[in-house]
Amino acid sequence: MKIFGLEKLSMVDYPGHLCCTVFTGGCNFKCPFCQNSDLVKMQNLHEIDQDEIFSYLEKRKGRIDSVCISGGEPTIYSDLPEFVNKIKSLGFLVKLDTNGTNPKMLETLIKKGSIDYVAMDVKNSLSAYAETAGSNYINLDDIKKSVNLLKKNLVDYEFRTTLVKQFHSVTTITEMANWLVGAKKIFLQHFVDNGSCLTKGLNEIEKQQAEQFALILKDKIGLVELRGY
Repeated sequence: MKIFGLEKLSMVDYPGHLCCTVFTGGCNFKCPFCQNSDLVKMQNLHEIDQDEIFSYLEKRKGRIDSVCISGGEPTIYSDLPEFVNKIKSLGFLVKLDTNGTNPKMLETLIKKGSIDYVAMDVKNSLSAYAETAGSNYINLDDIKKSVNLLKKNLVDYEFRTTLVKQFHSVTTITEMANWLVGAKKIFLQHFVDNGSCLTKGLNEIEKQQAEQFALILKDKIGLVELRGY
């Protein structure tokens, strides 16, 4: 695994827990609104040795209780399970942030009890997925498999969608609602252009519109909340 970031203390990345967040480099998506463009491109960054990560965790036992693994996209690395299991052996909970493109690895991690919480980005409706994710080579079957796996409630999870004016509409959100019916929870995230997005000139969805989207989703999903508004 290539690790390029370590946030030593976070109170927001793992709901209800104090965690540190590890950022892996590289991604199989190129979402135009991605704010971690340096991580996606793996440029202008210093790679962090895993020994440094585990040395820090040893020192923080009893002060933090969990580790969030984010990216980039962590599941592009075949050695992610080994990394996760080593974290678990130290007594920490593990949260995984993923785009859901590797359902086989996700299922293995869940069934072996290697992860405790999953946050899966659901980019948009299936019909708008490729455009929103910035790639024409998306295996939608894999995305659907990951969604269906999480809906089985074998592990605590959330879906999350970053709302961007150029990509999300009443039509796509309605399609999403029909696709995700029965899901446990979804967060609609506020997009703010921090200047480092892969594509320039994208716009936020205003709160009133986001609330309209939330009402559409609430007919199909257990918990729907706005995040960052």
